[in-house]
Amino acid sequence: MNPIRTIGHSNHAIERFVDLLKAGGVERLVDVRSLPYSRRFPQFGRERLASSLAAAGIAYAWEGEALGGMPKESGGYNEAAARPTFKEALGRLIAQSEDTVLCLMCAEKEPLSCHRTVLVSRRLAERGVAIEHLLADGTTRPHAEIEQRLLAKKGTDLFEDRATQLARAWDERERAMKGKSA
Repeated sequence: MNPIRTIGHSNHAIERFVDLLKAGGVERLVDVRSLPYSRRFPQFGRERLASSLAAAGIAYAWEGEALGGMPKESGGYNEAAARPTFKEALGRLIAQSEDTVLCLMCAEKEPLSCHRTVLVSRRLAERGVAIEHLLADGTTRPHAEIEQRLLAKKGTDLFEDRATQLARAWDERERAMKGKSA
């Protein structure tokens, strides 16, 4: 199985964005935005993006309905992750990653500021999938390093195991993200 990559489109020019994907060996971009459009950066609207990627030899798929950060149901990411459609979409990603290099895309530049990490990558990692985050500067960070950064911000508890501490840190990160958008 190939590692699944992630990227935020941020404010990149489409040429730079495509270069980052190519440098990461990406064969299929999976758009996990609930609403696959951007008023500020129209090059990342669903149709224009798919066309630009096709010209570069990269396939495009939209999974925002199942994996988006703004599910139709209210509730947090834990509730969203429990939905059958979410679990089925994760299964599709895992199966596709057997023979294709996938990259999950959302808008935010920083992995810890985006649902592609806090909601989706977290659950893929819990299933044993290797995750690599493609960063705006062209470097790559393994998901385990992102988790360590998250735990370091929270501090450690000698009486809890790592999994429990990590689950609590993810939940706190989600609440902090929701507070910023409120």
